[in-house]
Amino acid sequence: MENDLHRTENRLLDLLPRMEFVRLKTRLERVEMALGLIVYRTGEHLDYVYFPTTSIISLRQVTPDGESMDIAVVGNDGVVGTELFMGDEEATNTAVVRNPGAAYRLSASILMEEFRQAGVMQRLLLRYTLALFAQIAQTVVCNEYHSTDQRLSRWLLLGIDRLPPNEPKVVSELLADALCVRGASMSKALAQLQGDEVIKKGNGYIEVLDRASLEDHACECYGVVRQEYDRLLADSTEA
Repeated sequence: MENDLHRTENRLLDLLPRMEFVRLKTRLERVEMALGLIVYRTGEHLDYVYFPTTSIISLRQVTPDGESMDIAVVGNDGVVGTELFMGDEEATNTAVVRNPGAAYRLSASILMEEFRQAGVMQRLLLRYTLALFAQIAQTVVCNEYHSTDQRLSRWLLLGIDRLPPNEPKVVSELLADALCVRGASMSKALAQLQGDEVIKKGNGYIEVLDRASLEDHACECYGVVRQEYDRLLADSTEA
């Protein structure tokens, strides 16, 4: 396959035909994303979009009184900054790095130049955004109806899905904050999963030992999000 000639570790970029990727190649800047970094805040002007490779970035909604909750996670499956090609140059939420690692940064103006070509890139970005909307909607349902154990399992699965295949670990710091649960509730849920030998808690990280069992612990929300992503991106490069 010709796409094998430009592997970037980001699935959207790797789905681009060679000609479209070549136009972007020299304009993509690899950057390191530190744990807890605020990529942008709600209302800020978006100068760049980010295509994560080994990092995970959460989209976080903040209320006027300061309450906040993660509504989606983005990793090597997608892009952060979808507002730009949806018609807005300001961030509608806050983006926070939950797993440190790398990403490719692309200036907003270059992204929009490519988007207006109406090629595969445009279709990829629009269909990815639909998948992201599905994740956000399912997160709302999950937070309302499902237990901390189920929500944690869903988050861990979404996390390792968006990291390199040989990386079954996610950073445990800020996890309670990401799920907006009390520390005691998070500790109890983690202890249960570790007691069942589904995960292993290390020094600042959580390693998934038994993915199948973790899926059993998760609610149906994980499967819904994964199925929608696979459906939307499977044929996104077709003319």
